[in-house]
Amino acid sequence: LNETGQPLHAFDATKIKGKKIIVKNLPEGTDFVTLDDKSRKIHANDLMICDAEQPLAIAGVFGGLRSGISSTTTKLFLESAWFNPSSIRKTSTRHGLRTDAAVHFEKGMDISATVTVLKRTAGLLHEYAGAVLSSSITDVFPNAPSKSEIFLKYDYLKKLSGKIYDPGAVRSVLESLGFEIIQEIGAGTVSSPEGGQMVSAGVLVAAPFSKPDMHLPADLVEEIMRIDGLDQILIPANIRISPSVEQGRDRAALQEKVANTLAGMGFNEIFTNSITNSAYFSENELGTAVKMINNLSADLNIMRPSLLETGLESIAWNLNRKNTDLRFFEFGKTYSTSGPGKYLETNHCCLYLTGSLGKDSWKGKAKAVDFYYLKGICSAITTLTGIQGAASNVQHPKLTEAIEIRQDDKSVLTAGEVPASILRNFDIRQPVFFADIYWDNLLEIAVKKALVFAELPKQNPTYRDLALIVAKNLPFASVEKAVKNIGLQKLRDIQLFDIFESEKLGKDKKSMAISFTFLDNEKTLTDKEIDGMMNRIMKTAEEEFHAEIRK
Repeated sequence: LNETGQPLHAFDATKIKGKKIIVKNLPEGTDFVTLDDKSRKIHANDLMICDAEQPLAIAGVFGGLRSGISSTTTKLFLESAWFNPSSIRKTSTRHGLRTDAAVHFEKGMDISATVTVLKRTAGLLHEYAGAVLSSSITDVFPNAPSKSEIFLKYDYLKKLSGKIYDPGAVRSVLESLGFEIIQEIGAGTVSSPEGGQMVSAGVLVAAPFSKPDMHLPADLVEEIMRIDGLDQILIPANIRISPSVEQGRDRAALQEKVANTLAGMGFNEIFTNSITNSAYFSENELGTAVKMINNLSADLNIMRPSLLETGLESIAWNLNRKNTDLRFFEFGKTYSTSGPGKYLETNHCCLYLTGSLGKDSWKGKAKAVDFYYLKGICSAITTLTGIQGAASNVQHPKLTEAIEIRQDDKSVLTAGEVPASILRNFDIRQPVFFADIYWDNLLEIAVKKALVFAELPKQNPTYRDLALIVAKNLPFASVEKAVKNIGLQKLRDIQLFDIFESEKLGKDKKSMAISFTFLDNEKTLTDKEIDGMMNRIMKTAEEEFHAEIRK
C-alpha cells in the first residue's frame, strides 16, 4: 500500500472453504464478524468476498475475523482488486469503517495495476519470508474499460492558464505524465450539412488508468500548469474587464450593514455548526427535524432546527475559559422537513448576550446585561432596517418574558431571557439573553422600503410629561401602541422615564411617567395645539386602560 497506493488483503488459505472465492451481495441483515471482533449487520448493497459457504471480508473495506491471519498461518491467499469507488464509499460510511483501504478505493485506483502490485507483493514475500508460490495468478477482468478521452483546445488552455503554451511543450508534458496522444487537430474549417464550421486547434488525449480523476479539459490544464510551473505564468501589466450589473445586491448590503452596526456595538460574529445534537430538542421539534443518515458522531446527528442551542455551546465554551462577558451575533440557517424530499431552509440573525457590558473600574461596577439592553439592540436593528412594528409580549417555548415584533402580519423577531432549565443542559450558571431575527421576513419587508433623507428641522421640539395610574400588569408597549394608533402627525417620540408603585395608589396599581415629544417642521407649535394633542392622549388612556391622570 505505501509503495504503490494499492490496498491488498491476505486471507488464511486454509480457512477458505471449497477453495473458492466468490464476490457477491448477501441478504439484508446477514451477521458478519469483522477483524475487530465486532458483529455487524450486512446491508443488501454491500459487496462481499465469500468462499463456498460464508463471507470472508467486506470488499474493499474490512476483513473478517474467521479468515484473518494468525500466528499459526502458513498459507496465504492474496487478493488485489479494483472496486467501484461510490460503492466502497457508501459501504464504508454505512458501517462507520474509515479504513485505509476504503479511503484509497473510494478515491479511485489504477485499474491496470492490480496484477503488477500482486506480483510485487508475492516477490517481497518470497524475498523476505521465504514464501513459495503455489499457484499461478488468476485475473478476472471480464469487461476491460476504455481510457477516458479528453480534447483540449489550445485557446481554452490560454484562457484558463493565462499563458500561451507551445503545442510541442504541451505534448511533451502530457506524454511524460503517461497520457496517450491520439490526435492533434489544427485550426480550420470543416464541412457539415449546415455549412462550414470552425474547429479550434487542440489535442485529443487518452488519460492513463493511473489518473482516474482526469475527465475534463480543465484537468489537463491543471496538469500542464503544475509541471510547467505556476511561477512561469506572467502577470500582465494591464487587465481589461467589462463592468457587470450586480443583481440582488440590496440583500447582501443590508446584511453587511446590520453586521457592521452590531460589530460597532461591541458584538463579535460567530459561526456555529449546522449539525447538532438531537438530545437538545423536544420530541415535538424532532418531529420536523432533518436527521442525518450517515452521521459519523453520535453527538452530531441532526441539522439544527434552532440556532439557540449551537450558540449556547459557544457561550459555554467561552465561560469554561473564564471569558464571561459575551456579546455574539450569528447569521445562519435552520432546517426542517415535512416529509421525504420536502426540506426547508430558513435564514436567521441571532443575538446572544451574557455577563457585563464592561469592566469594573474606579467609577463603579460594570453594568450587567439585561433584558432592556437586549430590547434596545433589537429596536436599533429594526430602526436601521426600516421596520416599524411595535414590540408585544408573547409566550415562547424557549424564552421567558419574551417579546415579538411584527409587521405586515409577519414575525420579524422574538427576544427574551433563556430559562435556567435550558442553561443547565449546557452547564451555564449565569443569565443569557437571546434574540432571533427572522432574516427572510425582515429582508422581504426591508427591501421594499427606500431610505428617505430629510432636512434637519429648523424648529425646536416641545416636551410634555404625563403620569398615568394604571393596572399593575399593564405593559408600557400597550400604552405606546394605543397612543401611536391615534395618528398624531406631530408626535415624534414617546419615552417611559419612571414607574412608581405604592399602596397609596390603590391595590394592584402603578404609576407610569411618560414623556412626549412634539415637533412641527414648518412652525413653532402653540400651547393650544399641544394641549389639544395631550387631551386626545389622555382621553385614549382613560377609555382603553381606565387610567387615572395624576395631577
